[in-house]
Amino acid sequence: MPAANDLAAVRAAVLAFRDARDWRQFHSLKNLIVSLNLEAAELLELTQWRRDEEVEALPADPVQAEALADECADVLLYLILIAEHAGIDLCAAAQAKLVKNAAKYPVAKARGSREKYTRLG
Repeated sequence: MPAANDLAAVRAAVLAFRDARDWRQFHSLKNLIVSLNLEAAELLELTQWRRDEEVEALPADPVQAEALADECADVLLYLILIAEHAGIDLCAAAQAKLVKNAAKYPVAKARGSREKYTRLG
């Protein structure tokens, strides 16, 4: 199993998992994006009908923490497959997006604010 903090190793493991099962044939970009959203909905389902305090307590309950971790992992694995299919370097894309977000949300204007960048004064 790859190191938990090594995205390249996780990517290699998920591709090996997929290829050993001959599932690449089912992994069109559309199907991967749909699957990512279905998994994200399963993550969201963990919060359904719960108050904020209950959601915040999920990590403290071993069963709920495992469910939360499993759904997060499913989202990550599909995201990795989407990026692989589309030729996206996720780490480079994330770094570039942080630069864009820093320009949209300068600390002086955005600190402590929940406003969208178009509404910052």
